Amino acid sequence: MRLRIAAVAAIAALSLSACAGGGTPAASSSSGAPSGHELAVPTTPVTITFEEAMTIGTLKPAMDKLVADFQAKYPNITVKLQGDPDYATMYTKEKAEVQAGNAPTIGQVYESWASYFQSGGAISPISELAGTDTPPQVADFYKGIQKDLALGDGKNWMWPFNKSVLILFYNADMLKAAGQSEPKTWDDYAATMKAVSTNGVTGSTIDPGSAAGAAFGTQWFEILDKANGGALYDADGTPHLNDDGAVKAMTYLKSLKDAGALATGKNYPGETALGALKGAFDISSAAGYGFEKKTVGDKLTLGISALPSGAKGGVNELTGTNMVVFKNATADQKAAAWAFMKFITSPEEQAGWAATSGYLPVTPKALPQMQDFIAKNPYETAAVSQLDTAFALPPYNWIFKCQGYEATAIQDVLDNGAAPADALKTAQNACATAKTQG
Repeated sequence: MRLRIAAVAAIAALSLSACAGGGTPAASSSSGAPSGHELAVPTTPVTITFEEAMTIGTLKPAMDKLVADFQAKYPNITVKLQGDPDYATMYTKEKAEVQAGNAPTIGQVYESWASYFQSGGAISPISELAGTDTPPQVADFYKGIQKDLALGDGKNWMWPFNKSVLILFYNADMLKAAGQSEPKTWDDYAATMKAVSTNGVTGSTIDPGSAAGAAFGTQWFEILDKANGGALYDADGTPHLNDDGAVKAMTYLKSLKDAGALATGKNYPGETALGALKGAFDISSAAGYGFEKKTVGDKLTLGISALPSGAKGGVNELTGTNMVVFKNATADQKAAAWAFMKFITSPEEQAGWAATSGYLPVTPKALPQMQDFIAKNPYETAAVSQLDTAFALPPYNWIFKCQGYEATAIQDVLDNGAAPADALKTAQNACATAKTQG
């Protein structure tokens, strides 16, 4: 499974009353930072653990290099990676480890997961590590990423890790042959999709997701809604899945399906269709560039651009995860974890990480050190240009479930012929119930 979007994992009810820090506890040489003071890097040996899922393809060597670079600078700190094959497995393990009192020191999380752990008192706020809710390094991050670190209480509980946005991959040869150009608006995109959907070609094939979780098709629906001025969720997580903007976005998808310009599938179907010369476009994560390039090979000229714009301009959605520190780690483990998280998000490390993993750097200060990579991989420019404005869904437990209801509605409309308003009303009712349950 490729780690490019939200995990397919349902929110399960677990008691978080028993929590413990991971790693091998060492004799503490710091008793925790006084209020307003940053935790100092430990000077005695300490081991920390990191529950992560960067275990396939180029992700593993990229992750291993981050650890090796850190340990070269801080030889007294050992970082043990607890690698998982996919996000669903990782989340299940993190919950079980917290329940068993054996949480890792650091965990890779989505926003809704962090909310779940925070509600049970299982993680530490950034202020406990940095002595402030907004340490200086936050100002160096892209603005969209800065906004993605807080939970519902407005405090920063997360630190960025593997971040990306969606971009548009397309068969440039096919568009040229059809007399079409790179679409700049979603209306242009629809017209171009219909123009190329002939002789066995379908404009694009999407994975709408499922009740178990979101896929890129789900996120496209969310982007279309926001690009046209809609708001699927209030800041407090209140859903509006059947508002006018949502119905308009779903109707847009239905019109493409009805015109034979859009199909549905599973397991990166848009990428597969591009490679088979049966599709013209694929909306996917920038982190998937290497996969797209490998799939299409030399069969076509792969075009790459930022997503088209809607009535409200260019809109994109953050993908990827953040990091949290679990509450019951020792003082030295927390200090070491904080040093590690700051280190791997430094411009120097982000430049190497982005060039190797395919994810985007979380700070524009990494770009001057990536010029050779950017010259060979032009998608990077299109992708990072959207990190300042990209949005994330509100960080609440029920949002993950609600994305599953969005996906079910998309399936009902595109595959089963349901009316957009009816399918979205069902999704709205289910999501409202999930919010009530917390």
